[in-house]
Amino acid sequence: MERVAIIAIVFLMTIGQSFAQNKNSKKMNTPKEHYTFQLSSKVTRQKVTFKNRYGITLSGDLYLPKNAGKEKLSALAISGPFGAVKEQSSGLYANQMAERGFAVVAFDPSYTGESSGEPRNLASPEINTEDFSAAVDFLGLQKNVSREKIGVIGICGFGGFALNATAVDKRIKAVITSTMYDMTRVMSKGYNDEVTLEQRSKMLEQLGEQRWKDAETATFAYGPEGNKALNDDAPQFLKDYYDYYRTERGFHERSVNSGNSWTATTPLAFMNMPILTYIREISPRPVLIIAGEKAHSRYFSETAFQNANEPKELIIVPNAVHVDLYDKIDVIPFNKMDTFFKTNLK
Repeated sequence: MERVAIIAIVFLMTIGQSFAQNKNSKKMNTPKEHYTFQLSSKVTRQKVTFKNRYGITLSGDLYLPKNAGKEKLSALAISGPFGAVKEQSSGLYANQMAERGFAVVAFDPSYTGESSGEPRNLASPEINTEDFSAAVDFLGLQKNVSREKIGVIGICGFGGFALNATAVDKRIKAVITSTMYDMTRVMSKGYNDEVTLEQRSKMLEQLGEQRWKDAETATFAYGPEGNKALNDDAPQFLKDYYDYYRTERGFHERSVNSGNSWTATTPLAFMNMPILTYIREISPRPVLIIAGEKAHSRYFSETAFQNANEPKELIIVPNAVHVDLYDKIDVIPFNKMDTFFKTNLK
């Protein structure tokens, strides 16, 4: 029990370095413009930038259907998974939804990927929530987009941020989460809420000591060392993450989870700021929550669904694990997502 609890606290901080140090892994020399999926022949993609309220310049890709015509489009902002970049899962989702007629921006969160912000590879529940609203700003300024028809999709940890953004930003008319994490919950309480008060207190003491070290050196340390290899007895979800982030399937050199790491003090911002406190205030705007039947993260989606007010829907994808909903086009229910947005963005 204690081992699982500790894994919950340190995993998200060490996954990048753990994978980078895996003795059996190979360094992949992928070009910086590498995408982990093929652009649809029915879609155009162009690089865009926009600023959030904190002055950080966000980098995104704008996906548009080629046959859009002159009618104003419904639009979507997409980000995630936590520690990924727009050339990975969020771009794949954007490509699929643009095929279905939406204007879509997939973006790198603040401090990661091609977006600005120092130090690099820092996460914040407040700023990452703001990133979604900044993407809505951008979409609403496009001449081919209807401001009254904007929704968001959050993948993995950005599912929680998407719900938080929707609760506070009434311009967002509908929201989908896919294989979501509540990052504030898992950071502060561990998987299945098994971290004890004693363990939490110890973690906060260690983070405080790290702040002293960072202050003394006027720099930022990055993640503890973590495991040097994935052993055969490693949890299956770690093996699943490795299969996505550290193989050609999903590797990208800018991705935090593809061999980099978060700043060591990143958990501080998450430890006492529960982001789903106001999830009920999304109503009467609709929520669609999608999770894999066999995903270790499934309980985050089920709790969010339970706490949200109507209208809401929960879809459990048969036999799917967490990362199946990152990129398996035949598993992710894109047609359902298409229907959901076309029904509710009008």
